[in-house]
Amino acid sequence: MKFGLYGLLRGIGVEPDLLVRRARLAEDAGFESLWVGDHIALPPEEGGKDPRLEVVVALSHLAAVTSRIRLGFGVLVLPQRQPVLLARQVSSLDHLSRGRVTVGIGVGYVEPELAAMGVTRAERGARTDEYLAAMRALWTGEPAFRGRWVSYDDVHQRPLPVQRPYPPVVVGGHSTGACRRAVTAGNGWFGVYLDVAEAAEALGRLRAVAADCDRPADLGPLEITVTPPGPVDLDTARRYADLGVDRLVITPTEEDGSGIEAVIDSVAALAGRV
Repeated sequence: MKFGLYGLLRGIGVEPDLLVRRARLAEDAGFESLWVGDHIALPPEEGGKDPRLEVVVALSHLAAVTSRIRLGFGVLVLPQRQPVLLARQVSSLDHLSRGRVTVGIGVGYVEPELAAMGVTRAERGARTDEYLAAMRALWTGEPAFRGRWVSYDDVHQRPLPVQRPYPPVVVGGHSTGACRRAVTAGNGWFGVYLDVAEAAEALGRLRAVAADCDRPADLGPLEITVTPPGPVDLDTARRYADLGVDRLVITPTEEDGSGIEAVIDSVAALAGRV
């Protein structure tokens, strides 16, 4: 079982020195990965007035102050990002971090945010599929792409990502569409705030979708990541592992970012025992 940490960018966590200290604490405690969520502009009821760092900038900063821990987008709202620019940003980050990037993607759910970025809910899924395909083409050195929303000819991006053929792509979401996207185009799947019973049900749905889909052989086994809804002890972590969960991404219950150190301490006691 691998352990990730989510929540570094919440509340007081945006303070630069505290952000760096916590990231290094997590790395030293044995966490496998740090994960940051992606929101660009939110209404007040969704936390729009709370401090929040932009995720590409934040992960770039974390790459510079850590050396071993993986850096995960958890997850990028892909349809509201320009894919040619994002592909370049991810490649650059993978290069500067020496191959430590994991690209979590999702379709988004906050309608005012999507609208502010020029995206409708109706087209977000199709945009996500096309943007991911365009980014992979750039990461693998293909000079041309033709799509509904993005097209280009005779362009190249260098350096290519350190991880070949590209950084692992993890698909977030619980819908049938998200499950299908994970099975057919993802290296992994990310389920959020699922207890053990809910995780078992979600993995059952994922297996049912997989039975009706063709998974490309080059993607390898589908890695399963879950964020539990609360603290995790050794017994609970083992129950997730028995379901086939490969990684638990732990987040503090406090919204103001004050509980990060407690999460780091609790998971440090579990590392290597699950």
